[in-house]
Amino acid sequence: MNKHQTDNANAAAFPVDTIRAMFPALQRAGDFIFMDNAAGAQIPQSVLDAVTNHLVSHNVQRGGRYGRSVTVDQSVADARTSVALLINAYSSAEICFGMNATSFIRLVSLGIGQMLGERDEIVITDMDHDANIATWLALESAGAKFKWWRMREDGNLHVDDLRPLVSDRTRLVACTVTAHSIGSIVDVASVARIAHAAGAEVFLDCVHYGPHGLIDVQAWDCDYLVCSGYKNFSPHIGFLWGRFDTLKRLPTFREDFIPDEPPYKVEAGTFIYENVSGMDAAVQYLELIGRNLAPSNNRSRRENIVAGMGAIRDYELLLAREMLAVLKGCGATVYGVADEARINERVPTFCFNIGKLSPQRIVEEMAEMQIGIRDGHMYAPRLMKRLNLSMDSGAIRASLVHYNTVEEVHKFGEALGAIIARLS
Repeated sequence: MNKHQTDNANAAAFPVDTIRAMFPALQRAGDFIFMDNAAGAQIPQSVLDAVTNHLVSHNVQRGGRYGRSVTVDQSVADARTSVALLINAYSSAEICFGMNATSFIRLVSLGIGQMLGERDEIVITDMDHDANIATWLALESAGAKFKWWRMREDGNLHVDDLRPLVSDRTRLVACTVTAHSIGSIVDVASVARIAHAAGAEVFLDCVHYGPHGLIDVQAWDCDYLVCSGYKNFSPHIGFLWGRFDTLKRLPTFREDFIPDEPPYKVEAGTFIYENVSGMDAAVQYLELIGRNLAPSNNRSRRENIVAGMGAIRDYELLLAREMLAVLKGCGATVYGVADEARINERVPTFCFNIGKLSPQRIVEEMAEMQIGIRDGHMYAPRLMKRLNLSMDSGAIRASLVHYNTVEEVHKFGEALGAIIARLS
């Protein structure tokens, strides 16, 4: 078999029915189809149990000497270990918990704004979520200057276009790992090579890539990375990773009694401990997928994560191929990577329009047919402008994860075809 056939065979063996049974929301949804996962994924029962257990068994403040408080300290430490394994961090002390990715981007940007010096240029892209653009543009008053790394007509960022933008004045390159709007995957390891060769740092927004593929900060050689649990089968929580020495140098606000070292100097105030427990359980859920696919007593936790995310990636490529075929069959304009030969450059998040039909109307009609998708500007005004789309109408986005099925994709296609026929 060729690689395409092998990938399809691996995907066909993916235990999606068994996995769906782990998600209470899917079991209770009836005929409803979740295709708005880019705005937040559902959570498995094990994650729900972890959150409930925290709230029932030890819903107290950490740092005390009594048993329940000690348990909270341990649960936070366990979650740091799990997230460090998820992203292949060098140390669990590099994992900082907080409210969301946006607040962490702002925290890092404020720190970098105090350290610009002669390196006062920041490279940003027109393909990112505005959270990873506006936060950096806010440093203009601190003396920052900006260079734009622009998406090509083929729907992705190309590292050849980055090279001339980077110089000895570059402080940072900030980009996404995967576009939350159009699903394009960026070659971030090459980004790091180019940036580091010039003495610059790399900040990655990994929020959208998290549920779709293996995160590896060591292989990517980045300097900062933010992620959020709500797309990653966890409750709402964000985390920041940075190299320990990099975080140690970063100016941050902290109260006087807080140690001036990671992760504590980054974690201002009390975060949501029950959601930290949920994030820990979400990582263990991904491990479980890898462990069940190829049982072995000798594999490490990280190796199980690698196996699980590899299986998810193969299966989602099958979903992506099916969805791309369905959209093309409906005459959709697909933004981003629309060539099946380049399907490896995307995740199954599809942004599209149907001729001059209103995105809002189509999404409302799909909702009536029990399919949840989204319309609008996707929090990406620069990308909308790049695609010649209005902020008022924007586009339609259907976003899948590994608990979606090929059957759901076909139901989506039938519904969309019926709506187009009715509205045209």
